[in-house]
Amino acid sequence: MKTYFEALLKNGKRSDGRGFLDYRSVEIKKDIISKAEGSASVKFGKTHVIAGVKLDVGQPFPDTPNEGILIVNAEFSPIASPEFEPGPPTEDAIELARVVDRGIRESKAIDLDKLVIVPKEKVWMVFIDIHIINHDGNLIDASALASLAALTVTKIPKYEDEKIIRGEYSGNLPLSHYPINVSVWKFEDKLLLDPVKGEEEILDAGLSIAVREDDKICSIQKMGNKALTFDDIDRMVDIAFKKSKELRKLVK
Repeated sequence: MKTYFEALLKNGKRSDGRGFLDYRSVEIKKDIISKAEGSASVKFGKTHVIAGVKLDVGQPFPDTPNEGILIVNAEFSPIASPEFEPGPPTEDAIELARVVDRGIRESKAIDLDKLVIVPKEKVWMVFIDIHIINHDGNLIDASALASLAALTVTKIPKYEDEKIIRGEYSGNLPLSHYPINVSVWKFEDKLLLDPVKGEEEILDAGLSIAVREDDKICSIQKMGNKALTFDDIDRMVDIAFKKSKELRKLVK
């Protein structure tokens, strides 16, 4: 199969007929899990990711005593791919969670200072759990988009008499920014977006770039083993700026 995808890309073609800078069909559904404070399902073609958000009360970290807490986890379910095995999170799952976390955190998407219940003592903890339902490439972009979509509909539960009242809410999660991850890949002298799994296996290198609505770059993750030139990086950033705007419209 590698030679099949390689031959196609060398000839300027893709297996599904898309252009090199086109996404597959993107489908976003919000509020799909009734027991979560926020949730979303995202499909990029056959790639399917679900993100759920739960809130709990805990102590703030010592270095950020007046801020709430964000924790992102990812689970690669065996039903999603023959390559995924049951057990504790793999390195790939941990890396995906960190990339999604970094884009949300560094963009200041969530107003963490507004999640303080009692300064230095009690804050809201925001848990984002990412579940891979089907893996057909580009998990980072799909996971980041599902996480953001879930955050846009997340509500804060009521908290009275030191108890969380599930199912009743005091308001919406305070969001200030909408970061979008765009992963741009290089194959020989060509750049492409949203690779299917077969394409991912032959790509040279890439950048996953998280961009805010004001075109501020929040995080960059290098992918692949081969080098990128400064020209490659400039082109990739330009593509990320443009494509992030298209994806953001779908979320908002």
